Amino acid sequence: MSLADSDRELVVEELGREPTRAEAALFENLWSEHCAYRSSRPLLSAFESEGEQVVIGPGDDAAVVALPERDDGAGDGTTEETGATESGDGDGDGSRTYITMGIESHNHPSYVDPFDGAATGVGGIVRDTLSMGAYPIALADSLYFGEFSREHSRYLLEGVVEGISHYGNCIGVPTVAGSVDFHPDYEGNPLVNVACVGLTNEERLVTAEAQEPGNKLVLVGNATGRDGLGGASFASEDLAEDAETEDRPAVQVGDPYAEKLLIEANEQLVDEGLIESARDLGAAGLGGASSELVAKGGLGAEIELERVHQREPNMSALEILLAESQERMCYEVDPENVDRVREIAERFDLGCSVIGEVTEGNYVCTHRDETVVDVDAHFLGEGAPMNDLPTVEPATPETDLPDAAIEDAFNAVVSSPNTASKRWVYRQYDHEVGVRTSVGPGDDAALIAIREAEQGLAISSGAAPNWTAAAPYDGARAVALENATNIAATGATPLAAVDCLNGGNPEKPDVYGAFTGIVDGLADMCATLSTPVVGGNVSLYNDSVAGPIPPTPTLAMVGTKAGYDAPSLSVRAANESELLLVGDRALDGDDEEFSLGGSEYLAQFDGSDRFPALPSEPAELVETLAAVADDEATLAVHDVSHGGLAVALAEMVTDDAGLDVSIPAGDALGALFHEQPGRALIQTDSPAAVREAFDGVAPVVSLGSATDDGTLRLSVSDDQVTIAADEIRERRATIETELA
Repeated sequence: MSLADSDRELVVEELGREPTRAEAALFENLWSEHCAYRSSRPLLSAFESEGEQVVIGPGDDAAVVALPERDDGAGDGTTEETGATESGDGDGDGSRTYITMGIESHNHPSYVDPFDGAATGVGGIVRDTLSMGAYPIALADSLYFGEFSREHSRYLLEGVVEGISHYGNCIGVPTVAGSVDFHPDYEGNPLVNVACVGLTNEERLVTAEAQEPGNKLVLVGNATGRDGLGGASFASEDLAEDAETEDRPAVQVGDPYAEKLLIEANEQLVDEGLIESARDLGAAGLGGASSELVAKGGLGAEIELERVHQREPNMSALEILLAESQERMCYEVDPENVDRVREIAERFDLGCSVIGEVTEGNYVCTHRDETVVDVDAHFLGEGAPMNDLPTVEPATPETDLPDAAIEDAFNAVVSSPNTASKRWVYRQYDHEVGVRTSVGPGDDAALIAIREAEQGLAISSGAAPNWTAAAPYDGARAVALENATNIAATGATPLAAVDCLNGGNPEKPDVYGAFTGIVDGLADMCATLSTPVVGGNVSLYNDSVAGPIPPTPTLAMVGTKAGYDAPSLSVRAANESELLLVGDRALDGDDEEFSLGGSEYLAQFDGSDRFPALPSEPAELVETLAAVADDEATLAVHDVSHGGLAVALAEMVTDDAGLDVSIPAGDALGALFHEQPGRALIQTDSPAAVREAFDGVAPVVSLGSATDDGTLRLSVSDDQVTIAADEIRERRATIETELA
């Protein structure tokens, strides 16, 4: 990829001359879709990103959100990670506890080299967290592959999971949440979206905005090599048929042990107040990080590239500027503190170079006394013209419903890789390191302990390609509601979210139309839920010879609650309890009508239908579900989503507790397999209280009760399914059985 003629004309006009080779390469990368969001930025204003708890929104390395303050008295004690006291005071002087949120895609690299591509995606989002003065405390990964039956898809899955687990486990950050989806349109372009949550407070907060001319720019971390050259521009093109061999040099190589040292060094640098601003070296390497750092402060820089510590001989200025070697940070440091920063770097066996200083002029880079870059930093970072692209509205699917036998449908949907157990994936992740995890992977949402604020933090992450392929706008609204329902199932209320918006080639009107739909849908539902979208990532040109991916709006959402406990997903063998279904619009009243659009049932049996209508009062539903989930009479809560009611019921059954369920519907297939979001199963000792809580908010239907024999007995109209817990487990072990 080279600088487009129209872009070169703008650069020449700004500079008053032809750009140097290094300048042209910088503009090529920083004006790429990956960095400049040229096709998506015009759409992103749809998101509400402000709110009472939002400290820093979009535009920095990560967003910063204040946790709600407690009403009770303060406790005592301290934590080593952030120096924050258990009262929620950052250093005992009243500073508030903050979390950071970020999300990143590493899609193209993970196709070319699944292990290193995925591993370095984890490393990058963790360093974004460090840039804010935060300590990383949790990861969530959402992964999307072609059909599981294809050998190449399984190869990519195994490599990606190994890369994530290796890197995350080595650096000691737990992977607590996420999702895995399979769809034929990811065959030529898988997606790897990784989110990170960090912990800090207002006293420790650092930003990526340069503060003062005369401060030094210090590079800390691994030595610079030639790996990852042109990674930003590579991520802004369709994947070629020979990408796995030809584009391998654009993939970075990670070193998690160096990252762990960098995490701990960063913690000490922040503790001692030595950092004025910081930026992770990611896309476009040193050139991207240093120019963006000073541009945000309205400043410039003078950098001597030969001062950069290098691991390969005879590196050119362009290579030093654009290499995306991993585990590196760029810090702005007061001159008086440079020696102490160097001491800390040496203590952690990290390289350290004073490469230049912040100025009031242009962004200038020299190499052996030759000026190779002399541009206005703001123009370099913000001067790319936006694209005005045509769109075509997605068509509404026609109704073409297959008529499968109920038992065949149940077995096919429950054993589908999309709805089957993901235990093979998350058992490879260390989700308990850090001793914060209260509820780990495999539940509706993870729950981690923020003892500094005496609160639980719920985390949910994922999308639903079947939904957004069928209906981009409503499917994206459903993704947001689904994540919020997952959060509420733990008893938490949504606080904030970050998104990773993945699409195909935006120059195709139908692709851009669908992408526009997922942006607007996600934005509208998050606004309805009063959940600010505080940051995110856009990844376009996820297109290959196999065609474009489905529009995929991954959302990582967090919520808070008092305490660290949550109701179980699994039903209990309690004789006096009742199982209730909340929020199913199609079972409300006499006008039963199920919409199966976007469902796994239609994917399995090759049908189509319109997407189901969403709840009319989603915010009230989520708020009420959170309150009911936190009630002591509630024994179990489970969100109903992918695979419909059939899968949700199967997931609740254990060897010790079964369910005897009767669904009041005439259409068994519709009742069991439609995937309208905003529904939940609640096992409760107080069904009357649940009905009262949801009165006027959402319909409540009694389905039956728990048993002590570990068997699911399911009847709908004249159809029945009876299956024991061990048989369910066997059917849901599709991925584990194939990859064992």
